[in-house]
Order: sequence, then structure tokens, then C-alpha cells
Amino acid sequence: MSEPAAVALTAALIIVIAVLAAACAGKLSRLNGATYPTALIQSAAAFTAALTVAAAVTTALTPYLR
Repeated sequence: MSEPAAVALTAALIIVIAVLAAACAGKLSRLNGATYPTALIQSAAAFTAALTVAAAVTTALTPYLR
């Protein structure tokens, strides 16, 4: 697989995983009795956290990929 295609596929996978984490966080918030705005805030926090972890792992592993 060419390098740009691998980068695009990896980026898409990371975004899908972040969206799934956000959806799970929102659903669990609602099941716990949170209001819709609170659940949305917690979903956004989970989405941001998942992307931040992915960026940190990518930054940490970058020197070893070349």
C-alpha cells in the first residue's frame, strides 16, 4: 500500500474510533441520568481525549518509523 493511502486509512480509523468513544460516552451519560447538554459535553470531551491520545502516540512513535 502506498504511503499516502496508509496515512489516510489510519486517519480515518482514528476518527471512527474517536466517534465511537464519544457515542459510548454520551449514551452512558444519558443512561446515568444526565441531561442532553451534559451528555453532549461529555461526548465532546471523550472525542477530544481520543484524538489527543492518538496524537500523543503518533508523536511518540514517529522517530521509530523512519
